[in-house]
Amino acid sequence: MFQKILIANRGEIALRIQRACRELGIGTVAVHSTADAEAMHVRLADESVCIGPPAAKDSYLNIPAILSAASITGADAIHPGYGFLSENARFAEMVEAHGLTFIGPSSAHIRMMGDKIAAKTAMGGLGVPLVPGSDGAVPDLATARTVAARIGYPVLIKAAAGGGGRGMKVARAPDELDEAFGTARAESRAAFGNDAVYMEKYLDRPRHVEFQVMADQHGAVVHFGERDCSLQRRHQKLVEEAGSPALDAAGRERMGETVTAALAQLGYRNAGTLEFLYQDGQFAFIEMNTRLQVEHPVTEMVCGIDLVREQIRIAEGEALGYGQSDVRFSGHAIECRITAEHPETFVPSPGRVTAFHAPGGLGVRVDSALYAGYQVPPYYDSLVAKLIVHAPDRPAAIARLARALEEFAVLGIETTLPLHRRIVEAPEFQAGDYTIHWLERFVAGGEP
Repeated sequence: MFQKILIANRGEIALRIQRACRELGIGTVAVHSTADAEAMHVRLADESVCIGPPAAKDSYLNIPAILSAASITGADAIHPGYGFLSENARFAEMVEAHGLTFIGPSSAHIRMMGDKIAAKTAMGGLGVPLVPGSDGAVPDLATARTVAARIGYPVLIKAAAGGGGRGMKVARAPDELDEAFGTARAESRAAFGNDAVYMEKYLDRPRHVEFQVMADQHGAVVHFGERDCSLQRRHQKLVEEAGSPALDAAGRERMGETVTAALAQLGYRNAGTLEFLYQDGQFAFIEMNTRLQVEHPVTEMVCGIDLVREQIRIAEGEALGYGQSDVRFSGHAIECRITAEHPETFVPSPGRVTAFHAPGGLGVRVDSALYAGYQVPPYYDSLVAKLIVHAPDRPAAIARLARALEEFAVLGIETTLPLHRRIVEAPEFQAGDYTIHWLERFVAGGEP
């Protein structure tokens, strides 16, 4: 059993990991920038270490400072949370090289899945369905024209090292390809230091459906069902559901068997999420996240399993101790990501929180590091709270979510709470009839 875990993150996810550690009787070390000296994750940790100035590159991405903090506090392991260094293969290697346990997958699997081309090649070879596209990177415009002619327009050009929608462009016709290809490469080079891109058939009305998996070090792999993350703006998720309104039990079982079999062959360990586009009853793999997801609470609510606890157990070398037939799904869960942004313009809104009231009641969970008087810094991601509800079925979950959103109050800064209240009232959302393109049009005020 680990005695002390350093949490290489901040905000609500650092608190989430702290809570799991406390229930397991494990001590925690918080790291923080000077901007986060009064943050809740620092206040509630057993120990804390300042690792640098506000800029993430000088603090939460400062590998030597984080490893030094682990050394001076005597930590046994490091949990990276999500974002920051969570999918940095070099960081995972350095953690292990310093005699610590990295609570996550192997560095080899992090590196493989961090390259979108390598990930697609690996998954396709393991029997996971793919979006029609290029065979690896597309080196030049002439090749791009050949690939586009083969798979048919519209096409999507994507950064091989990408994420969050950066380095991603659509060409709907041949006369749009030249500009889209050049822009995607330029954005990829600027964002990731790598201009490699690949191409896929652009699906016009897909849903974004992902499967949560967990694998131990002894070859056992289970899945915890699917999440529907189709409600996105600029490729950033705003609302997630478990399970998907578009998927039935048979579809869940079929794809669940596919993903667990693939990861068993791969020898994967710890938590992971395989993301798919889903259209006309067909799945197509797009990427795998080798970490805990922001939206993991909806899975926890329908399965009753603490995913962070499972991550820690597996990292300690324990077996899962249960099989797929032991995983039970109950009811429906929905999560809203509340960000410190204007609900219409999405301009960031850092500042002091003058009042904070979280909703409560049966089946309501709020994961947040906010408190009255807290100064939301301008240096990091704008996520400030996650509201999660669970109920016996989807209509009941929507009713509970609407009620909880009305109770939720954050004063002093702008948040996206008003937008979430609008989304919940929309007939398309209530019917579960939406794709990954719906929210962009809804926010713009156009026809969904």
